Amino acid sequence: MTLKTRITDDMKTAMKARETARLAAIRLLLAAVRQKEIDERVDLDDAGVVAVIEKLTKQRKDSVTQYEAAGRQELADAEKFEITVLATYLPEKMGSAEVAAAVQAALAETGAAGPADMGRLMAILKPRLAGKADMAEVSKLVKAALAG
Repeated sequence: MTLKTRITDDMKTAMKARETARLAAIRLLLAAVRQKEIDERVDLDDAGVVAVIEKLTKQRKDSVTQYEAAGRQELADAEKFEITVLATYLPEKMGSAEVAAAVQAALAETGAAGPADMGRLMAILKPRLAGKADMAEVSKLVKAALAG
């Protein structure tokens, strides 16, 4: 079952169970996926859907920070709920040891030696680790590995 099919099935289940908040979050996700497909004229695979989910999650986290700073806790709570719904569709996160091992394997594979090779290394790591690891942390590990 593809990720899009699973999300659509969950939307139907939420409709039948009258879970309005969950249904709204799932509809938002499906709308974002469809918009991406229309904009790029492609049919997204699971990796593409995960990228959309990560983008939406990042937007929600930014909104939570802003709402809490403005003292709007009810809006922050609504965004946090959407984050939990979106998180159910993301793959399991890799541990720091697994990420470090992936970085080392990519280093060995590419023969990268210095900071100038960072882009080439990240281009290899991004498809492998997308959705499974925080890419900001991966970038820090790559910088450290290439500097030392």
